[in-house]
Amino acid sequence: MPPTIRRAVIPAAGLGSRLLPLTRAIPKEMLPVGDKPVIEHTVRELVASGITDITIVVSGGKGLIQDHFRPNPALADQLRADGKTDYANAVDEVADLARRGHITYLDQHGPYGNGTPVLNAARNFGDEPMLVLWPDDVFVAQTPRAQQLIAAYDKTGCPVLALMPMAAEDSHRYGVPLIQEDLGNGLMRINGLMEKPKPEDAPSGYAAIGGYVITPGIIDELREQTARWHEHRTGEVYLTDAINAYAAHRAVYGQVIQGRWYDTGNPGDYLVAQLASALAHPQYGPLLRTFVAEHDAPDPT
Repeated sequence: MPPTIRRAVIPAAGLGSRLLPLTRAIPKEMLPVGDKPVIEHTVRELVASGITDITIVVSGGKGLIQDHFRPNPALADQLRADGKTDYANAVDEVADLARRGHITYLDQHGPYGNGTPVLNAARNFGDEPMLVLWPDDVFVAQTPRAQQLIAAYDKTGCPVLALMPMAAEDSHRYGVPLIQEDLGNGLMRINGLMEKPKPEDAPSGYAAIGGYVITPGIIDELREQTARWHEHRTGEVYLTDAINAYAAHRAVYGQVIQGRWYDTGNPGDYLVAQLASALAHPQYGPLLRTFVAEHDAPDPT
């Protein structure tokens, strides 16, 4: 059967200011995690989940993203002529990934806020539901996060948010869902999100992380937000606000994701993602463990 969701949006117009000066000239989406830029991890997850239409919403200075996924037959031919067949195959494989995901690019236009790129892309999607994944998240899971979200949508036919358990002291970093009903197997009916509450105010022990199934009703809420912004020219257009407005009258669900989440949007978490990727690599993991063991050993002198 064809997938119930075939379209996805990756908002990639952000400045990456939390990673400056590293992102002064390099888009944060192109920073490496392992042997791939972080946005490639997101694209691979979507393609592995059956998505066949990916829109990456960009801004000025993001040309490296397009260059990375663009076919480069001259480079592949040169590598093969030099006997570097494995490298040539790797270059071709990335281009084939973009072809299978049918990646297109869209310049972001409109008010500041993470709801704007979603609304920009939705103009081409009609009444279809879509996935929204951030380009600075890496998920390691037996079943891709996107596939888990699609399965939850198949059960409910409603908007779905990706959730993960959180430590109480971390509540100030996330949107925390207000849970109306626990339906089992990690699926929950929610009444909305409380943005970055103090630990004592957090309504649940879960965090909403990077991943959404967005339906046309959410897009309608984003349109209303944007219309109000153009009238008053204040505030920002946030996806969370649209979800909360929708959830006030209609069903929204959260799905606890099985897997490990790595956020690369700030220096500390980016280093953790790098280290985890290196440790998991069959060639580089043993080298890194040996290095750490040698440097942790007491000085014999």
